Order: sequence, then C-alpha cells, then structure tokens
Amino acid sequence: MDRNAIMERVRTQMPERRWAHTAGVMETAVRLAERYGADPAKAELAAILHDVAKYWKIEDQKRALIESGEAGDLLEYDPQLWHAHVGAHVARRNYGIEDPEVLDAIRWHTSGRVGMTLLDKVVCLADYMEPGRDFPGVDRIREEAGRSLDRALVLGFDSTISFLLANGRLIYPLTVMARNDLIRLLDKEADNG
Repeated sequence: MDRNAIMERVRTQMPERRWAHTAGVMETAVRLAERYGADPAKAELAAILHDVAKYWKIEDQKRALIESGEAGDLLEYDPQLWHAHVGAHVARRNYGIEDPEVLDAIRWHTSGRVGMTLLDKVVCLADYMEPGRDFPGVDRIREEAGRSLDRALVLGFDSTISFLLANGRLIYPLTVMARNDLIRLLDKEADNG
C-alpha cells in the first residue's frame, strides 16, 4: 500500500481534528528526523499510523491487544495507553507494515521505553510538540527540541508524569523507566563531554 492510500485509509479512522493532529505529527516528525539523523520516510510513516486505533472502542482495543499477544500489564493501566500497541498491531495486520523500526515507533509513542531508538524518540517527541498541541510547558519542549532531542523528550515525559500525579492517576512504570534511561544517557554525555 502506498503512502497516499495509507493516509486516506487512516484518515477515515478518526475525527477531522485528530487527523489535523496526525498531519502535525507527520510534519514535526519529518523535521525532527532531518535534524537528528533519523530516516524521514520512516518517521513520516510511523506518524501517519501512530493514532490509527485511537478512536476504536475500548472493547475492540482490548480484544486486539489480547489477539496480538501484547496485552502484558497494559490492561492494568489507563486505556489511553492501549492505542499505541494496538496501532502497531493494526499497522502490520491491516496496512502491511513489516519494518520493525516503524512498528516500534508506533508502539512506544505514548509510553516510551528503555533504550528508545532514534526513530522512537522522534515520533514520541513529535506527538508531544506538534503545532496543534497546547498545554503548559509545550513551548519549552519545542524550544529544547531545537537543542536536544533527549532533553526535550525528558520534558515531555515530565509533563505527562506531572499531569498524572496532579490528577491522582496511575503512572505506567515504563514511562518512568524511559525518562530515567534518558536522564542516565544525558548524565553520561555530560560526564564524557
């Protein structure tokens, strides 16, 4: 399936405002990929598909998670996390995407993970800071993205964790682990720099 066919099909899976978000993530992911040395075509493809399952019914997401074998501990946490893993499953099953880098960038765009690849980071950060995003701290994330992909992503995770804490919500442990992994990486760079 070619890029335009994928885009048209994905567009039918979401409301127009979410498609506008997806378009913003696509543009931002390509820009970040070009700046930091990731593959822009892979970044764009992952961005197109990152929210493909976002508007599926929760029961359908749960069923797809179980079917894919990726449910793990996700079912114990906020269903807002589920669409990323379901999206990777759907990208493979329904759109013929086989590239493991693209599938992982879709899978980890919400929670992050320890040992994030460059493409994972680009798509995750693009989702945080695309032009349509408006939340406290987003301008600081955008500003930092011009200097450091990792520091900007830490700010994004900090924002998510702060929001969840302020609202008394569960925090997915992998997000904390992803943040800590980036902090360790930045500390190591500072020690070697």
